[in-house]
Amino acid sequence: MTDAAGTIEAEQSKDIRKRWLLSLPALLIILLAATGPLLIVLLYSFLAPGPYGDVQWAPSLEGWIGVFLEKDIFDETLSLASAHISIFMRSVGLSLVTTILTLLVGFPTAYFIATRPEKTRELWLFLITIPFWTNLLIRTFAILEVIRNEGLINGLLIKTGLIAKPIQMLFTDGAILTGMVYVYLPLMVLPLYASMEKLDFRLVEAGYDLYATPFRVLRKIIIPLVKPGIIAGSILVFIPALGAYVTPSILGGGKNMMLGNLIELQFGQGRNWPLGSALSITLMLIVMVALLVYVRNAGSQGSRHG
Repeated sequence: MTDAAGTIEAEQSKDIRKRWLLSLPALLIILLAATGPLLIVLLYSFLAPGPYGDVQWAPSLEGWIGVFLEKDIFDETLSLASAHISIFMRSVGLSLVTTILTLLVGFPTAYFIATRPEKTRELWLFLITIPFWTNLLIRTFAILEVIRNEGLINGLLIKTGLIAKPIQMLFTDGAILTGMVYVYLPLMVLPLYASMEKLDFRLVEAGYDLYATPFRVLRKIIIPLVKPGIIAGSILVFIPALGAYVTPSILGGGKNMMLGNLIELQFGQGRNWPLGSALSITLMLIVMVALLVYVRNAGSQGSRHG
């Protein structure tokens, strides 16, 4: 019996080693593709900037210092980089507002779809996913055509006599917010629908039978049960909105930059690759914090309902 057990364990170990060897090439490709560029960016953030872009292979913390501080060109004293801080605050603020607005619009939308007959739910989900069939750049230009001075909204308002001259909506934070809400709304609706589809609506009916108001039913029954969908949708919207580049670039017009535009500026016209790399790693750290918050909330939610 002992020899037989030892033989079985040896065969199992041999089989495991064989599987690892067979999967090793794929694992190496994934590892290099996922971490290779990130390690290069991390390395560049600790090097000195080159005179015409690129980097000089000399250790330097100038890139990281430049994330929140700026050096005076005359006496080299350090002071807060107000422009960078403003862009950070704008990026985080617009991303949070985008998340809140998509939640406010996406929650009733997902609830509406989840309460439709099963035969028609696929049609409503199909309509929600249609924007994904179109390139992000085209969708952003579509919003531009709607809100520009000679666009659809201003044209209708002028023709109806409500305004005498166009309202400046383009190249503002409001324009960026409108574009991001439109772009990322499906990413909020789909996780919410996935949670609401599993919701036992008999609990909602029981709440009404016990004379609870609609708001109390929403707050005490529906929201706690679909909280995982709310958290997942919020993360799916907040993370890409924080690093958005195309929408702020087109609808913001360069005046209302976000983190993605600032990073592109450093690698392009600014020719300060270490600073661009440090900003990229900072953006990644913010995203990691958001993901950790999500994992912690999801874990506590699972333990309470496990």
